[in-house]
Amino acid sequence: SMPHLSKTQQSRLLHTDRDPIPDVPAIYFVMPTEENTDRICQDLRNQLYESYYLNFISAISRSKLEDIASAALAANAVNQVTKVFDQYLNFITLEDDMFILCNQNKEHISYHAINKPDIIDTDMEAIMDTIVDSLFCFFVTLGAVPIIRCPRGNAAEMVAVKLDKKLRENLRDARNSLFTGDTMGTGQFSFQRPLFVLADRNLDLATPLHHTWTYQALIHDVLDFHLNRVSVEESQGSEASPAGARPKKKNKKSYDLTGADKFWQKHKGSPFPEVAEAVQEELDTYRAQEDEVKRLKSIMGLEGEDDGAISMLSDNTAKLTSAVSSLPELLEKKRLIDLHTNVATAVLDHIKSRKLDVYFEYEEKLMSKSTLDKSLLDIISDPDAGTVEDKMRLFLIYYITSQQPPSEADLEQYKKALVDAGCDLSSLNYIKQWKAFTKMAATPANYGSSGVKPMGLFSRVMNTGSQFVMEGVKNLVLKQHNLPVTRILDNLMEMKSNPVSVLVCFSLSLRPFIFSLISTNIKHAIVFVVGGGNYIEYQNLVDYTKARQGKRVLYGCSELFNAAQFMKQLSQLGQK
Repeated sequence: SMPHLSKTQQSRLLHTDRDPIPDVPAIYFVMPTEENTDRICQDLRNQLYESYYLNFISAISRSKLEDIASAALAANAVNQVTKVFDQYLNFITLEDDMFILCNQNKEHISYHAINKPDIIDTDMEAIMDTIVDSLFCFFVTLGAVPIIRCPRGNAAEMVAVKLDKKLRENLRDARNSLFTGDTMGTGQFSFQRPLFVLADRNLDLATPLHHTWTYQALIHDVLDFHLNRVSVEESQGSEASPAGARPKKKNKKSYDLTGADKFWQKHKGSPFPEVAEAVQEELDTYRAQEDEVKRLKSIMGLEGEDDGAISMLSDNTAKLTSAVSSLPELLEKKRLIDLHTNVATAVLDHIKSRKLDVYFEYEEKLMSKSTLDKSLLDIISDPDAGTVEDKMRLFLIYYITSQQPPSEADLEQYKKALVDAGCDLSSLNYIKQWKAFTKMAATPANYGSSGVKPMGLFSRVMNTGSQFVMEGVKNLVLKQHNLPVTRILDNLMEMKSNPVSVLVCFSLSLRPFIFSLISTNIKHAIVFVVGGGNYIEYQNLVDYTKARQGKRVLYGCSELFNAAQFMKQLSQLGQK
């Protein structure tokens, strides 16, 4: 256990110049890289601290541990190295049911890194080892040995083989196994082994490019949203920018969107029009409460008095005292309302100036093979509809989801329109190669039936007193349909026929008396996408789980990217 530190506790970066504080214990929380272990050895030699608690995010190798031991011995500091922990925390939890593998150096395990045409075997091995190391940490923390299922013949299968081997090796060493005794009893998955579905990004390239309509996914798509913090540019003036106009010069403001924010927890997966209505509703409720406090103060002639003076008045002020005592709660409510008003307004600016509702609806129709009401060429050629990136995303979704690729003549016409609009066609070069290689034309991914229908006009937000000027924006409502990754999970959880032929199963039945094998009633599952994931897929799994009582599904990915970041990777792969 860690000692209680009474001195000023300072969080410092490892590779900064630090002065010796010889009477203070130091807690290190670092990755076991060569650079970091060298620096720890240097700190020991310089006798910087009274004692050392070394916490490694991932398991440290024996050779690196020996290096530290040698340095401690040479510095006569063996007794000062009080504890060494392998913490197995090499992943980042963004939600209760969502995790990513890394934030720094994510380009080392990116979609681009895995799919480079000139990648050599040793590099690929290193990428797979990095991913497996993090996944192993995840399962140690979860305290569960999974049943691994994955498609054949891609990076996901390579990860599955390596993870299976690593888990087996750990289980074989009964004395030092991380999956026995205490850890297995504490996890929520302790009585039943979770299903671990490893999917490959190449199974579905359309979803990460898709324009979206739910709050969290929209924020990630159009704003600067990173590790649950969103940065919003605030307009100087309060008047709304007209449709089609570019927003004015702005100041940046950051907000944390966390589980403590009840509005966020309730509405992050809601369609945007619903969110706008809910913000307006909260604002109206807040104003009514605020007016009540002001009215009571004014009746009693106390507008200028502070809250202390008010509370000292006689009993007939009980009503006012109760109103005033709820002020902190009211102020917190106001802070959250302001936050979501600003964020939703920033999202709405993008929707209106880029016609994102049109893109979302059209792409949903493309992906579900519904009848199209206008030609793709018209949207690409319309200078008022979206940015060059929006047009390119739309065309790539059309190309990926079409049963038959367009004829050469049609393709040339599309390419000319895209170039005229200012698009870079590198990403299309890659998608063409990808489609030919995966023979996707024969078996395109199934995106379900049409998932969107226009509703009537907005009720609450169409009135003149609303914060949100929604004029011209479609009130689209989502219909639940399963994306390809959710479909794979559904086939496995519900034991539907077919998927077993294309999926490899690692059941790890090494010790059958401890772990039950795959059961017909799977309650817990983890879906992990090798090559990167997105909030659209995450939300689709959340909606899928909500409809099934007693089931719990977690979503993970090697990196989390929005469409712009994914497009950049595709363009790099397609550059000639």
